[in-house]
Amino acid sequence: MDKVMSNKSMIALYVIPSLFLLLALIYMPIVMTGYYGLMKWDGVGKMSFIGLHNYIELLRDPLFWSSAKHSFLLALFSTLALLVYLLVALVLSANLRGANVFRKIYLIPMLLSSVAIAQLWLKIFHPTNGVLNHFLSFLGVTHTPEWLSDPSIVLYAIFLPILWQYAGFYILIYYAALKNVPSSLIEAARIDGASPWRIAVSVRLPLIAEVMKVTVVLAVVGSLKYFDLIYVMTGGGPNGSSEVMASYMYRKAFKGYDFGYASAIGFFLLLICLVVTWLIRKATASKDDIQYS
Repeated sequence: MDKVMSNKSMIALYVIPSLFLLLALIYMPIVMTGYYGLMKWDGVGKMSFIGLHNYIELLRDPLFWSSAKHSFLLALFSTLALLVYLLVALVLSANLRGANVFRKIYLIPMLLSSVAIAQLWLKIFHPTNGVLNHFLSFLGVTHTPEWLSDPSIVLYAIFLPILWQYAGFYILIYYAALKNVPSSLIEAARIDGASPWRIAVSVRLPLIAEVMKVTVVLAVVGSLKYFDLIYVMTGGGPNGSSEVMASYMYRKAFKGYDFGYASAIGFFLLLICLVVTWLIRKATASKDDIQYS
């Protein structure tokens, strides 16, 4: 009995510090964010309790819903890009000629900071000296677009460096998952006369389905709270045409000095991410998941 109590005490000794850090660094900030959303506060002076006023105003704010639309559009493009990343990973895992060189190239965006990537793509998108417009002029395009100044295309232009930034991360995940597929199953399918395409669709992809679900959640949630590269490249402009929820929250807090309203945006963003994650899990749940849930 004493030995059992001693073991429980040792377990508690190891677990309690982790629980304290989890409470202090994760759950308490969430609670405080929701609490600040009930206040009128400029970040420095005295806070005034205003109840649900910030949250009600948030639901009526057309600028917030416009930024939410942009965030969900980025989430959609990120999810579609996963198909491209998966295709690249399938090609790399097939050990084709030249695959070793490409395995090194696709990791380059992961080695760069978001600011460096933003500065690189600012040069590419430059309306007069940019590489992209020079290439279009070479092809005979007379009126080259102003990629980051035209409200109708800036959002789609900025999606390109974001998707490029995370390409290596997702390709690496898919590549590692595909390499863990038992080779005996692949060889058995080849003996049965299955084509490489049939092996990929019927053997490899079903075995990495759980990994694919995880990447969908990561891509969607990461897109909904994305901030840094958009802020550096456009700051949400022009005229809010590339504003996303996180950049709108930043602008309200550090430029409008309305930390109460910004906290309400942050808390609402958390709720959106939780709901979207739950919906994705429900939509992709297998029969076994439903049975044991």
